[in-house]
Order: sequence, then C-alpha cells, then structure tokens
Amino acid sequence: MKTIKIQYLNDEIERLRYIDGKSDWIDLRAAETVELKAGEFKLIHLGVAMKLPQGYEAHLVPRSSTFKNFGIIQTNHMGVIDESYCGSSDWWKMPVYAVRDTVINKGDRICQFRITEHQPQIVFEETELSDCSRGGFGSTGVK
Repeated sequence: MKTIKIQYLNDEIERLRYIDGKSDWIDLRAAETVELKAGEFKLIHLGVAMKLPQGYEAHLVPRSSTFKNFGIIQTNHMGVIDESYCGSSDWWKMPVYAVRDTVINKGDRICQFRITEHQPQIVFEETELSDCSRGGFGSTGVK
C-alpha cells in the first residue's frame, strides 16, 4: 500500500476517501462556489495538493454525471499530474468550459482521479504489421 502526503486547503474540505467501495477512483469536490456563464472558462480549485510517490502520476477526469449536472467540459479532457507537482502551492484544479449557465456549489463532486505508475520505458521497432486487422477506426458499429 502506498502512502500519499496530502495538504487540504482548509478544514472545510471533505477528506478524500473511496466512495462506497464502488470503484478505485476517488472523487474530488469543488473547494469554492463557482458561477459560470455559457462560454466561460475557469480553473476550479479542488482543495487538495499532494506529493505522489516517485514513479507515479494521477489521472484526473470528470465524473460521468458532471456534464449532465453542471454543463461543463474539462478542457484538457484528462489531466495528468505527475510527482513533480508536489509543492505547497501546487493545488489541484480542474480547467472547465461551460456550455450553459451553471452554478457549481462548494462541496459538489465534479471530478475523480486515480493514481497509476508511469509507463515503462519502451523502444519502437519499425516493421510491417500483419494482416490481422480489427477493421480500422469505427469498425465495430453502433449496436
């Protein structure tokens, strides 16, 4: 089991935990109330900074209900936070774009993260690939 050093913005931030044993992703909440008009961009403070173990990174993505509930899109689609982003001022934030007027209240769950090891070093070997093909992009259909 890995230990992650974490700093919370203040005592009002709900402490991180796994949600009901449903997943190994951990939800993050807005650390402030944010009002956005359609077309606006904002970095939403998540109220945490962490020191990840050497060789690990965090992948930060919206929750499945974030767009439906709030009408926001994470502008980088998936945030990657590596172990070098670990100082006392390296607060985690979610960059969002609003597609409609919305209010995100302090404490609302808006995104989730998981910790994963860095990709191992790889070498690319140029070759011709075999005829074993899945059919190309979009080949599995819609139903």
